Amino acid sequence: MLSGSGNSNQKLVPQASQALDQMKYEIAAEFGVILGPDTSSRQNGSVGGEITKRLVSFAEQQLSGGGAFRI
Repeated sequence: MLSGSGNSNQKLVPQASQALDQMKYEIAAEFGVILGPDTSSRQNGSVGGEITKRLVSFAEQQLSGGGAFRI
């Protein structure tokens, strides 16, 4: 395990923050989830899980030489 690799909720690439927020709201809209303080953990989790799936997919494509890496 890497030193200091605990969950600090800090982005490794701060410049990606805007793109990640855009992705979050696009996925929430696709799922019919309105993000806010009254959103259930299950709904928030479904959006977060989909973000993770898509980021992993993008990374796999990039690593396999399958195109540009875009968020």
